[in-house]
Amino acid sequence: MTIKNSFKAFTTAMLCVGILSGCSDSSAAGNSDNSMSSDSKPQTPSVSESVETHGTDSQSGGEASDNTDLAVNINITALSGPTAMGMTKLMEDSEAEGYSYEFSIVSAVDELSPKVIKGDTDIFCVPANLASVLYNKTEGGVKVLAVNTLGVIYICENGNTVTSVSDLKGKTVYASGKNATPEYALNYILTQNGIDPEKDLTIEWKSEHAECVAALLADENGVAMLPQPFVTSAQAQNDGINAVLDLTEEWNKLDNGSAMITGVVAVRTEFAEENPEAVNEFLTRYAASVEYVNANVSEAAQLVEKYGIIKAAVAEKAIPKCNIVCITAEEMKEKLSGYLNVLFEQVPEAVGGAVPADDFYYGA
Repeated sequence: MTIKNSFKAFTTAMLCVGILSGCSDSSAAGNSDNSMSSDSKPQTPSVSESVETHGTDSQSGGEASDNTDLAVNINITALSGPTAMGMTKLMEDSEAEGYSYEFSIVSAVDELSPKVIKGDTDIFCVPANLASVLYNKTEGGVKVLAVNTLGVIYICENGNTVTSVSDLKGKTVYASGKNATPEYALNYILTQNGIDPEKDLTIEWKSEHAECVAALLADENGVAMLPQPFVTSAQAQNDGINAVLDLTEEWNKLDNGSAMITGVVAVRTEFAEENPEAVNEFLTRYAASVEYVNANVSEAAQLVEKYGIIKAAVAEKAIPKCNIVCITAEEMKEKLSGYLNVLFEQVPEAVGGAVPADDFYYGA
């Protein structure tokens, strides 16, 4: 297995949950999954310095000879952040057991989308709406395997003047994710609460989450829309900053039959059809990895740093607030289709111009 950590400058805000850098207080597109400030991101090896480990025929565990994936090389790509955090135990197990997986963690959507379209990656963790966009762009060439991150956005402020969505009237809110899911989600919640996003408040759009943190720290009356782990990072720098609204909870209050979803695990349709056993084995291992990360926070935080996502100290505080999940089959379809329909009703382009058909949902 080869694990590559490729961190490039963030260059696009389109189609990503400008939160895919984040998590939510309840249990996963604009910016990349990890537009980290320099004090949050660990020092990681360059691609040329990455360590390579290869499995042998004498693997431990007794299951090597039966594992279908040993005959199928799987290229797996994730945006750095919570969508990759849930995979870190699988990454460690793959090194130890010699699974024929190659992991790449990238920091920007413009690195990932071309890999999918060209067939250079088989399984990939992406913003929920981006999976829909890719499905439409490839004419059904993408299926979603699992929801892996639920809502991750908070409204934060210096103080406690905001206790409900209506309290945002007249405020200036620093935010990242213009023309992407963060904007769509915020606007939906505002309008459903009788607030006009254009007239009743000022939303000052930034290109990165780190810029929102800086603006919040510099403004004693500041309000910002932030994902985890940026909330944790901001609070570490100023203990007067509070997460006053959880947008996942606000979404759920609307009782619209959907869930606020940040990220999904998807697969190229051609690969899934040619290698169903390998895909199912991956899903089983991935679910176990998510369970481990949520149940073993301290140990998982060390893995999050090991694989260059964020520093362990930040990860340990953020993981319990991260909505890292593995929801599959019919439940996945119900939650995700409802979410995509809400986005489609606001901005059809957000999901690629059409809500995906039933064949989008693997195993449902």
